[in-house]
Amino acid sequence: MRLSAIISLIIITSLESSAQNAYVKLGQQAFMDGNFKSAVLQLEKACLIDSTNANAYWMLGYSYYHSENYRKSIAAYSKAIFINPVDATAYYYRARAKGYLGKDAALSPQEREKHLLGAIFDLTKAIAIDPSEQNKSYQIRGIAYRDYGIFKLQPNPHTYDKVRGTNSLRASIADLEKVLNSNPNRSDISSLLEISKEKLASAVGHH
Repeated sequence: MRLSAIISLIIITSLESSAQNAYVKLGQQAFMDGNFKSAVLQLEKACLIDSTNANAYWMLGYSYYHSENYRKSIAAYSKAIFINPVDATAYYYRARAKGYLGKDAALSPQEREKHLLGAIFDLTKAIAIDPSEQNKSYQIRGIAYRDYGIFKLQPNPHTYDKVRGTNSLRASIADLEKVLNSNPNRSDISSLLEISKEKLASAVGHH
């Protein structure tokens, strides 16, 4: 679903909500204006008052995501998913936040692995829930598989696994090829595909 459609849907459903509170309205206005720092302040208050408002948690997750607070974004989207387990967009953005944490070199290898696998899992859920938007999820999952493959092939005695690494790069190629097959003119996907293929070739050729 396109973001504009999501936003209009959020507005309609939240206006219909009997548990609507002033903070949701203020947070929504800041969200619409792209003022994500202000949106976070209002929506945090809104969610304290009404912990059943999936739309408020969705907007909070998105606002945290655009404020580069990926941990809190994951937590907010997890609440939205708990309330509405069939929201493909919540899984999609939670995956994107996990993908950023998975590449954070300051985290332990174990934590990075958890986030990288979590991103793949969430994108698989998003694809299953909403096949109409699957190309977007296939693209991001293709990147997530690539990142996980590269991670597993790094020379770290605790995480190195050549089989998992090469299998993940093959999965990355398969996902990106799906996107390219449905839209052959996408040079950005061709470029991503080349990277995954090069990484796989060097991993297979490296003993």
